[in-house]
Amino acid sequence: MVKPTWREYQAASDEIIIELDPGMAFGTGTHPTTTLCAVMIEKYLRKGDCFLDVGTGSGILMIAAARLGATRVCGIDKDETAVKVAAANLKLNATPPETFQVKTANLIDETSETYDMIAANILTPVILGLIVDIPRVLNPGGIFICSGIIEKNQGQVTEALQNIGFDIVEAGVKEEWVAITARLTA
Repeated sequence: MVKPTWREYQAASDEIIIELDPGMAFGTGTHPTTTLCAVMIEKYLRKGDCFLDVGTGSGILMIAAARLGATRVCGIDKDETAVKVAAANLKLNATPPETFQVKTANLIDETSETYDMIAANILTPVILGLIVDIPRVLNPGGIFICSGIIEKNQGQVTEALQNIGFDIVEAGVKEEWVAITARLTA
């Protein structure tokens, strides 16, 4: 459950609450692509995984991954304001500072670490440009979740993923938006 910092909410015993102040960054948790990504992260993240969020915006997916058991979370955004907002939201949600990193960079160009799960909730053309670099930073057998894809572009993204060695695990659709979960073949 995503709760804006200015609202009161009584959580049910089985709910994980993410407090969020999106500030000037993209990502309030209400967009269908964010919801789809969060559901897939919850479904496929294993406790102890290392997680990367490309285009992190407000940091909502990093917070979700940390709350679900990722031991290291990293976010990248080309917008310096988004990086500051994401770091503040991670702190607001009591994410231990030694377990997260948020940095200003263009996609994964400057990333050398590897991850068990990578999420990219950005637009189709950016995803298509990013896909070829993902195997360099995703561990074999790792999960890549991409969204920000409109339904008519799903086939194009699926084909691009399969062409470089991904198996499609699942695709979800909500309000004409698609999220694709793919596994990098070992």
